[in-house]
Amino acid sequence: MNRIAIINVVGLTESHLGEHTPHITAYANSTSVSSLTPPLPAVTCTVQSSMLTGTSPAQHGIVANGWHERNSKETFFWRQANSLVEGEPVWDALKAANPTATVANICWWFNMYSSVDYAVTPRPMYPADGRKLPDIWTNPSSLRESLQQQLGSFPLFKFWGPTAGIESSKWIANAAIEVDREYSPTLSFVYLPHLDYPLQKLGPNHEEIPRELGAIDQVVGSLIRYYSKQNIDVCILSEYGIEEVNDAIAINKVLRQHNLLAIRQECNKEYLDAGASDAFAVPDHQVAHVYVRNTEQIEQVARILQEIDGIEFVYSGDGRGELVHERSGEIIVVAEPDKWFSHDWWIEESRAPDYQGTVDIHRKPGYDPRELCLASGWRGSMPRMAMKLLLKKLGQRTLFDVITLDPTRVKGSHGRTPSMGAPSPILIAPQCAKKIPQSIPSAVLKNLCLEWVSCS
Repeated sequence: MNRIAIINVVGLTESHLGEHTPHITAYANSTSVSSLTPPLPAVTCTVQSSMLTGTSPAQHGIVANGWHERNSKETFFWRQANSLVEGEPVWDALKAANPTATVANICWWFNMYSSVDYAVTPRPMYPADGRKLPDIWTNPSSLRESLQQQLGSFPLFKFWGPTAGIESSKWIANAAIEVDREYSPTLSFVYLPHLDYPLQKLGPNHEEIPRELGAIDQVVGSLIRYYSKQNIDVCILSEYGIEEVNDAIAINKVLRQHNLLAIRQECNKEYLDAGASDAFAVPDHQVAHVYVRNTEQIEQVARILQEIDGIEFVYSGDGRGELVHERSGEIIVVAEPDKWFSHDWWIEESRAPDYQGTVDIHRKPGYDPRELCLASGWRGSMPRMAMKLLLKKLGQRTLFDVITLDPTRVKGSHGRTPSMGAPSPILIAPQCAKKIPQSIPSAVLKNLCLEWVSCS
């Protein structure tokens, strides 16, 4: 069996090859480059699930990074249990064909309680006093202590939020190396998120992007050097490409204006009451699931959505294609290339939920890229943040509300597919690969991994 490492450089496209990515480009020049066609929505959890199971969202059920559960009337984002993914994962198929094969998953999503042999994934601790502490979940559990002894605590606040940076990708890469040294897995999956942050925060055409490309290229270069010394063949790929955006569509505000959205008043703040709403949206980047309580209202809601400036596509019924699944909204909407969807429903900023100005990926009923951006003025200033941190260290409960509510601060987004005009993610094949077509669906990765491990 060949040993293979799949390095996921989030946001990388063929346009990034060149002088700013010398290590990645040199490797690409030594093998072959293809473009990938991700499913809709082209977002992390959906694309990765298609890659790892070889199926569409309608089959594996990961219809977005989060969705609304009709039974509990609650919306959940960024859950981690692998049992949520339906279908056979690549590691089970590999072990069926090669019982001695082993697999490592280093920070790809839905990594908890899967059947991989070695797993590492971010898993913060949430003490009852309101703190959020960096930590990881691993399999075997002993990896948790050994990795953080060798590498330090997982840099959680560099993994997401306004201070997100290259440190988290460096930690993940080093963890992948340590796992390989200890266990020598046959197939390794490594997730490097860094490029995603500046592409969303600054936009794909910002003058600082070349520097950020250089930063992630150094990390990838270190992995290529390590793996080559171990005779491990490397595949470099990405999940999606980022489009330039200038504003968000507050789709829930429109539904509220049409008396379809229910609001609950709590402590002078406004909260979405999804269970009482006739229709509400769960946004995820440039795509949103719209849940409609009564089927007879679907056509009415679809007509309203078709009239909203900034929405390019409205799908319902069988028109949802590969998103026909019980977890999906009755209607799927896709933004125009220069827009993304916010979950906002409040009319006055002062009435926004208390969590809105914080980094809170589990409480917000939609993906919120504004969490990358500090608020302007005193609210997002260093002195105020230092004061808030000091209060937390002293054991005081305080709201760390330092994030902007301004949707125009976000300059890049994704979710649309290449057929809609979005940039194509990239696949740089391993040296052992046979000729790969110039463009392939992302879901083909599962079969390619099986082929690469077995090829002679």
